[in-house]
Amino acid sequence: MTQPPQPPNEPPQGGFGAPQEPPSGGFGKAPEPGYGYPQAPGTPPPPPQGPPQGQPGQAPYGYPQPPQAPQPPQTPPPAAPPQAPPAPPAYGQPAAPAYGQPAAPAYGQPATPAYGQQPGQGYPGQPQYGYPQPPTVSMQPQPAGPGGPGGSNGKKKQLTIIVAAVAAIALIVGGGVIYASQKKDDDKSASAKKDDKGGKGGDKKELPSGGPAKEKAPADTGAKVAFQVPAPAVPKDDVWNVEGSWLTDDAVVKSGYQGKDKDHALIAYEPSSGKEKWSIPLSGETCAVSKEITKDGITAVVAKDAKATKANKYPDCSQVSAINLKTGKKLWTKDVTNSGMKVEFEEITLSGSTIAAGSGTGGTGAAWDLSGKLLWKPQIGDKCKDVGYAGGDQLVAVRKCGDYDDPKLKIQLLDPKTGDDKWSYPLAAGIDNAKIISTSPVVFGQDTEEITASGATDVFSLSNSGKLRARIKLEDGKYSHDCDVNKVYSCKAIVVGNDKLYVPTRQHDAGGSGYGFTNEIIGFSLATGKTTGDRADAGDDGEMFPLRMDGGNVLAYKGGGYNKGAKVVSLDGKSMKETTLLQTPATESVSSAISGMVPKSNEVLYGNGHLFMGKELISKPYSKDDKEYIALGFTTE
Repeated sequence: MTQPPQPPNEPPQGGFGAPQEPPSGGFGKAPEPGYGYPQAPGTPPPPPQGPPQGQPGQAPYGYPQPPQAPQPPQTPPPAAPPQAPPAPPAYGQPAAPAYGQPAAPAYGQPATPAYGQQPGQGYPGQPQYGYPQPPTVSMQPQPAGPGGPGGSNGKKKQLTIIVAAVAAIALIVGGGVIYASQKKDDDKSASAKKDDKGGKGGDKKELPSGGPAKEKAPADTGAKVAFQVPAPAVPKDDVWNVEGSWLTDDAVVKSGYQGKDKDHALIAYEPSSGKEKWSIPLSGETCAVSKEITKDGITAVVAKDAKATKANKYPDCSQVSAINLKTGKKLWTKDVTNSGMKVEFEEITLSGSTIAAGSGTGGTGAAWDLSGKLLWKPQIGDKCKDVGYAGGDQLVAVRKCGDYDDPKLKIQLLDPKTGDDKWSYPLAAGIDNAKIISTSPVVFGQDTEEITASGATDVFSLSNSGKLRARIKLEDGKYSHDCDVNKVYSCKAIVVGNDKLYVPTRQHDAGGSGYGFTNEIIGFSLATGKTTGDRADAGDDGEMFPLRMDGGNVLAYKGGGYNKGAKVVSLDGKSMKETTLLQTPATESVSSAISGMVPKSNEVLYGNGHLFMGKELISKPYSKDDKEYIALGFTTE
């Protein structure tokens, strides 16, 4: 299908983007009055357990916190140090906690639910379907298995696990205890040992920041609608997976459908006009895609081995393909078997010349080189299995040993050519989930007490040699990042750069002379675990979240509510000064269509003056007046 160019002025009556024949009501039924975008309901965390950590008088979240007196490692906790003076209020801000945000309680004390725990306003979520994640719900509880939380003695086991996990983590952070790793962990190389400085596990030379930013503001940041890709007719009660999008120098590629028979395909569009460039047929729906692209344009995809039919509604996610996005060619397709059965994969990534695929909680992993040669696969009788992989500059694995109801997880840095671990960092007993946020440096998150809406209530930074540097506490309900269930490398709206973690707060009352709701992006130090003072505000009736690093700058998406237009902004890595790179048309039809894409929970890509939004799941519209879209494109060219 070919999408004609969009005129540079406002979209025509009845819709926007390339001229089409939408139903009465235009680009979609106008949403009910509301603010921002749909938010997954938060779940107030249970009172944490363990030794006290926080200081009384802690400043509200989103603001710098006073430093705490350090504790010497490897010794029993000393008496509590004198209380640090509270942080002075920001200019124009009262000394009391921000409106709707209570001061953070001391660690181990009952927490008051933060403002915004109730469900947010906006579009309803998509219906759940198999393994994919609904766009408006970032985290769903995993089904209980035999002996798990839902089985016999489940509650007792869960309580035991929670107490053990929290106590163990408190020991790691408070007492400086580093657990002894197993397997090859005790046999570290001499060079790795030489790099360790001790203390918090820092190295003499941590990985540097990303260098100068590449994205520049154009003379005119006002964008026009470049194209939109309508969704095919979806049968009632069906949800189709269209996960996968990439933005290259000369194309935006989206997983979707091609032709009247709705064949599954990867389709490339010209970013400024939406003109179709090429398409690659797939055996079935996409199950997972690699975010990484090699310098030669190669990426990887996991697809189902057949189209869904009434007789076989849920085909296996077993087909791994290497795709060249520059030439529009499929290089090869492979699968692997274990005990005579095809292995299903839920996640795939790329590091160097290695494509690695993981099976989630099933815990089986396999890898190929770019030529299609199998590097490793599951072996019968393996006592430990790879849950999943995270790629990019380094290849990191989450490895699981033990039984379903008593898993023991490790974070491992792998040699991408052999799969051997260079170092291994064991997680505390009782922790059954881990999310890799960054591979260089290695930063991971976990739900410590229970499965939450965010997916990571605690974030840990590791040194170059796999030692603990710092723990960052992200209290559930205060922050607004998303991590998918059963995937280890899927977190959105949370990024690492400049030796910092950048994370958005949840929307809260704007307070003061403002109106509506707002939020902030704040920075945490990967060396200390404390806030750094880096802070960017979304402004009145807005919401912003980080997309990725651009050198030393943070690229962020900034929604301004209806009739204001959305923005892509660059936040200076030193001052957090905001520079607008692109702004969408400030019309109700455009704002409604963007809101329907649920940007934070789906695919948002920006580069060289092009903004692309893609859906991961599509379903039958809620009414005849609504119109579903797989993708939207905006350009400043």
